[in-house]
Amino acid sequence: MAISIHPAVDHGVKPGRADFAGGTLVCHCASDPVKVHIGVNVAFDHVCGCTKCWKPKGALFSLVAVVPRDKLTVVANGQKLKIVDASAPIQRHACTGCGVHMYGRIENKDHPFYGFDFVHPELLQEHGWAAPEFAAFVSSIIESGFPPSRMSEVRERLKQLGLEPYDSLSPALMDAIATHAAKKKGTLAA
Repeated sequence: MAISIHPAVDHGVKPGRADFAGGTLVCHCASDPVKVHIGVNVAFDHVCGCTKCWKPKGALFSLVAVVPRDKLTVVANGQKLKIVDASAPIQRHACTGCGVHMYGRIENKDHPFYGFDFVHPELLQEHGWAAPEFAAFVSSIIESGFPPSRMSEVRERLKQLGLEPYDSLSPALMDAIATHAAKKKGTLAA
């Protein structure tokens, strides 16, 4: 049996729609769910193996993407949101009822990803968001208890799904971090 990565990709990565313009993320509460509107398609969609991201029950990876901060608005039951770990660089806002992380926000203006909010696109009521492009922090699933001896199976499954596995972020995102750092140090013109 194939390794289960995440319910949104286990049966194949679905292509997104070029005209997808956003939608509403909804938590898992049966009554009074938290709703967050995003007014744009997601970017840099990927599966993530880190131990900080919210994952659906039984999933090895989370599904996470970014949207510009100014395109995200809490539209219902925001009083139920609480920051999971105030000391983390990404302030993950989770529903206190069901535990689902609705969005993650970076408050440090010097962080290379400041201005972007992290979301879990499978929470969108609408379909057609940008497809996942890669797998990040793959080795981190070991920290969650996955057997190291089976990591080659995970990487093979990710490749079968067309999700190149990285033990950090994708090259484009790593380049963005390095560019930010170089500009800040003055080794690269702004």
